Amino acid sequence: PPSGVSLLAQPPGGQVALGDPLVLRCEVAAGTGPLSFTWHRGGSGAPLGTGPRLELRQLGDNDSGHYHCRVSDGDSAAESVPLSVTVL
Repeated sequence: PPSGVSLLAQPPGGQVALGDPLVLRCEVAAGTGPLSFTWHRGGSGAPLGTGPRLELRQLGDNDSGHYHCRVSDGDSAAESVPLSVTVL
């Protein structure tokens, strides 16, 4: 099963100026087989995107919140610690 899931942000720390882009990367320390990635904000059901990288091009006031990635190998899944994103 996937484990050691971490989230990296550019710019680091999740502090982003209004209108600027935010790039999030999901990294997995361990896991075999084909892995699928989904991105989520807060408790929202629908994923924001798929794949190991999520790019939000122009952040607005309503983009603040807690983001996390979920990694699945089909049988089991693991999630990153949520990253708090603040739009300044």
